[in-house]
Amino acid sequence: MSETPALRKGWTTGACAAAAAKAAFQALLTGTFPDPVEIPLPGGKRAAFALAEGDLMPGGATAGVVKDAGDDPDVTHGALIRARITPAARGEGVVFRAGPGVGMVTRPGLAIPPGEPAINPTPRQMIRDALAEVAAAPDLDVEISVADGERLAERTLNGRLGIVGGLSILGTTGVVIPYSCAAWIHSIHRGIDVARASGMTHVAGATGKTSEAAVLALHHLPETALIDMGDFVGGMLKYLRTHPLPRVTIAGGVAKMTKLGQGRLDLHSKRGVVDLEALAQVVREIGGADALAQAVTHANTTAQAFSMAGAEGLALGDAIAERAWRTAAGVLRDADMALEIVLFDREGVQVGRTGFAPVHV
Repeated sequence: MSETPALRKGWTTGACAAAAAKAAFQALLTGTFPDPVEIPLPGGKRAAFALAEGDLMPGGATAGVVKDAGDDPDVTHGALIRARITPAARGEGVVFRAGPGVGMVTRPGLAIPPGEPAINPTPRQMIRDALAEVAAAPDLDVEISVADGERLAERTLNGRLGIVGGLSILGTTGVVIPYSCAAWIHSIHRGIDVARASGMTHVAGATGKTSEAAVLALHHLPETALIDMGDFVGGMLKYLRTHPLPRVTIAGGVAKMTKLGQGRLDLHSKRGVVDLEALAQVVREIGGADALAQAVTHANTTAQAFSMAGAEGLALGDAIAERAWRTAAGVLRDADMALEIVLFDREGVQVGRTGFAPVHV
């Protein structure tokens, strides 16, 4: 039996931007583009990148690197990351600018203040370190751009974070770990940061568009308070434990909230399915007949199981919401906040809810 091939790691947009910047700076000084171009990574290792393009112009140089995200389903895989290098005034150091396809920060709460290009602190330092290998303490304007970045950004959470006009340049290690979903979890964390900085007292994390629309109708929250947590309820709750707000709602469909009620913090279907035997036991505990419980164990879907229970007048949604609350509260532990769980069906109709209760009691 053959072994499954190991998933291939890739490079962050920050690493690609650093490589492009170093190549452009070296060309500006020497007239020749290095290819491949090698840069230092934050962990002390080094990486080499092939150049996709290089262009010398009067008073400046531009180089481009195509991002290879490895086997990770990254929205920026295959994107062309460009760096344009021009001299800055003496003593200015490295000045970062957003070129086409790179967003600008417009809301407080992120690592970069409003009015600055959405180039995160670690990528900025990576770029500085890469440039310093060419010449010490350079005074340079560094414009980073991403081909088609504004369109690609529509598939990210940047708009909700107040990053307008394009993508963010991200990365903490320079390396993309396949299926770590680090970019999504990063966006969840930044969404919480923005909500806190904006003075929000209530945020809602939803597993999908239907539950998000339903919880919006329920609580009439502003967009800044909506966190697109997807399957990563654990990532959201763990961050909230150390960055609390007064109230948090966790909202989702019956299947994902049942998984949460069964102790799962990663709700993706690839990481496990609903335990129908355990769900049948809940049916028994809330007064369902044994015949109904047996039928639940053979249900085709969790939604069908809920439909069966509903037809018998059982409040299965409320029972699952209570169990999901206990799982989530266990992650939040002693955080000073009130937690609510809400379940919605596929049409966005509420089928279960706990109401708010403090998690530290």
